Amino acid sequence: MRGKRFGTGLSLAAGALAVCSLAFAPTAAAVAPGTATVNADCGSYGGGDATLTATQSGTSATITLRTSSVTAPVSIGQDSLVSQLTMVKEGGGTVVFKGTKNPAMSTGDALEVGPLSGTVAPGDTLEAFGGTLKVTAFGFITITCTATAPQAPGPFVFD
Repeated sequence: MRGKRFGTGLSLAAGALAVCSLAFAPTAAAVAPGTATVNADCGSYGGGDATLTATQSGTSATITLRTSSVTAPVSIGQDSLVSQLTMVKEGGGTVVFKGTKNPAMSTGDALEVGPLSGTVAPGDTLEAFGGTLKVTAFGFITITCTATAPQAPGPFVFD
């Protein structure tokens, strides 16, 4: 019986230690809202609603963009698009998110780029309206999109 009490005691002590660790763990930085929608015009490539999803870890942030309003004109390999999203910073200036991340896409698939990486400061408020998205495929086809109105429900605010 003594071994069973000893094992139970260790289990309870380990559980209490885990709870204390969670209580004192540093909180992750957050961006709000995590997802926003924007209407974009991509010229002859189309346009319409696009969903932006933002994440943050300290001063590093990522944004992924997905829209079914613009589709892949041909099959596109994974991580083959060069993308640059320029967001307008409240109070002036811009923040650029860059990357070559994208899923493989077949002809007609919704365009998706990201996560695109950028650097933010605590309190940065970023809006797609007034900025641009440039996506280059095969080194010579460039799609440039601009937002036609502010993003909803509002700009991204980084911690």
